[in-house]
Amino acid sequence: MQQIDHIGIAVKDLKASIPLFEKLLNTPCYKTEEVTGEKVVTAFFATGQTKVELLESTDPTGVIAKFIEKKGEGLHHIAFEVTDIQAEMTRLVKEGFRLLSDTPKAGADNKLVCFLHPKETNGILIEICQSGNKGE
Repeated sequence: MQQIDHIGIAVKDLKASIPLFEKLLNTPCYKTEEVTGEKVVTAFFATGQTKVELLESTDPTGVIAKFIEKKGEGLHHIAFEVTDIQAEMTRLVKEGFRLLSDTPKAGADNKLVCFLHPKETNGILIEICQSGNKGE
């Protein structure tokens, strides 16, 4: 894994949260994007080499809505950038980690993504992501 790509934060309302994080981080939201496959709308903030991603559910049965219902708003995941997501997925499985999908999915910000089961990562949802391959 190369570096932390972004930190994902689950929020109930992007319209309220974007101005809050713009003030907090002292930087504008540089883009919003809907990821229909994950039932979320995202908002991104650049903070040095790492980004902050806010996630709002677009469906009351979506993963983010369920997360907020169970745990409230807050830290959802940490994403690590990889150069070859398939190779990293194979390596992680060999190391005994359980992946939440067998193949990478198209994610926000032109990424291919895969999540590791938090029961095997000390309760933290870990995302691995590869740039420039959305939809492949």
